[in-house]
Amino acid sequence: MTPMVLLDVDGVLNPSRRSSLAWRRYTGIVDGEPYKILLDPRHGPQLLTMARECGAELVWATTWEEQANDEISPRIGLPRLPVIPIGDYLSSSGGEHFKTGSVAAYVRRRPFVWFDDMLDAADQEYLSSHPGVGDFLLIHVDPRFGLTDTHLAQAREWLSRLPSADQAQRADRVAAHDREDRWS
Repeated sequence: MTPMVLLDVDGVLNPSRRSSLAWRRYTGIVDGEPYKILLDPRHGPQLLTMARECGAELVWATTWEEQANDEISPRIGLPRLPVIPIGDYLSSSGGEHFKTGSVAAYVRRRPFVWFDDMLDAADQEYLSSHPGVGDFLLIHVDPRFGLTDTHLAQAREWLSRLPSADQAQRADRVAAHDREDRWS
């Protein structure tokens, strides 16, 4: 199964303050209204390189939903990405972040790294106990500074330890064969 890298916008790619001269200010249109955006154009190439080298798929996990493809992707050099629909799960049941239910419903046991500024122990617990969720790594990003090289290194390290797609397919075939043997 191809792992995913889930991306939030506000607080992750759009921090509350500029931490280096690389960050650029933009005004985007969100829900028909002007919205101030602070982006680091290096993030797009960094994320694409990590995804390619680790065999992962980049996916938006943000309330921006499709607007992230219109307002964020072109400004940091990302292609249009798949979007997790957040609108259906705008509440939480046990203290987890309101997006966590949407993520759990979307991943279908695929391993994932999630960059978000609102994650905590309740999200870890919710995802760990959800039957549709496999291996995952939550990376909390400080919303003042946004995504850093340290966060990217954490994700790359975790993704590099996952079995490759070929290894995972072989493991799935062995498990299926073992199940057949038990029922024979």
